[in-house]
Amino acid sequence: MQKIGGREPLDGELGRFYDAIENPRATRNELPLLRGSELRGYMGEVRERALEVLERVELDGSDPLLAGGFAYEMLIAHERQHQETMLQLLQMVADYPCPGLDPAPGAGDPAPGPEMVDVDGGTYEIGASRDRFAYDNERPRHEVGIAPFEIDATPVTNGDFAEHVSETGAEPPLYWRAEGSGEFSDTRFGRREPIDPREPVVHVSAEQARAFARWAGKRLPSELEWEVAAMGSDPDHANLDQRRYRPAPAGSLPSGAADSGALQMLGDVWEWTSSSFRGYPGFRPFPYPEYSEAFFGDEYVVLRGGCWASQRDVIRPTFRNWDFPVRRQIFSGFRCARDRA
Repeated sequence: MQKIGGREPLDGELGRFYDAIENPRATRNELPLLRGSELRGYMGEVRERALEVLERVELDGSDPLLAGGFAYEMLIAHERQHQETMLQLLQMVADYPCPGLDPAPGAGDPAPGPEMVDVDGGTYEIGASRDRFAYDNERPRHEVGIAPFEIDATPVTNGDFAEHVSETGAEPPLYWRAEGSGEFSDTRFGRREPIDPREPVVHVSAEQARAFARWAGKRLPSELEWEVAAMGSDPDHANLDQRRYRPAPAGSLPSGAADSGALQMLGDVWEWTSSSFRGYPGFRPFPYPEYSEAFFGDEYVVLRGGCWASQRDVIRPTFRNWDFPVRRQIFSGFRCARDRA
């Protein structure tokens, strides 16, 4: 908003302390950041200034930061994404009350269906179109050739993963605990309870997902395969918006199914893919290289689809998330794929 509105910084050099590139996670708690009422007051002033600028700027001019309201869309999306990040911590705070539970996203018994669905090979358009907001890493939209494959109709469940752990001795998901009965329990919002075997497994790393896929005789889908399989998914019929505060049972919400017939491609759990995070052919960084380009390479793995803590006005089939393959505190799960014979 400083650049668009021609404003001086509200509080001198404070902004540099919030630079995620300059300040790695390990040292951020040592920075002189605002806290408590001082922080809330500062946030209120920043929001007020942003709205003042919005009242007078032209959103149909030549400035690409303003075209279609890009800068404002980006601010809103970032705020939504940080709310999700905060929930990763809040759900593990002892005695922190669960904000609520809307049973609607998982209401009723999940519909029975096939274990996997077929996806035809062919030429598909991948990436975001120009008619709506998207991040630079979702563009440019381009054609890719995809060989025919199969993909799990639903995300891998707690029950599936528990069987894998029991049979192979693999490490269980983060926050699971083995009980004396041989079953597992899990913790959310200060409450420990038995895992629901019908729910998608969550808090697994990409490495754990790969190991499960090998055990099951399958593999993780590439992110291009994932996007093709997710085409037609309806975010209005998905477990998003922090309504249920946990994944819905696998097979829920068939009204939001993708054209391929796959369920729950959006919402519930972020899904690990086999793809490293890289730019699409013809990629151009916007509005700054540090948003996406600084993370391109083999170090980061792509996740797709959003989770129960994601907001529906942020998540779309083209949205690309990325993280280190060892990360488990994020709301991450997966589904498997295999080549079609």
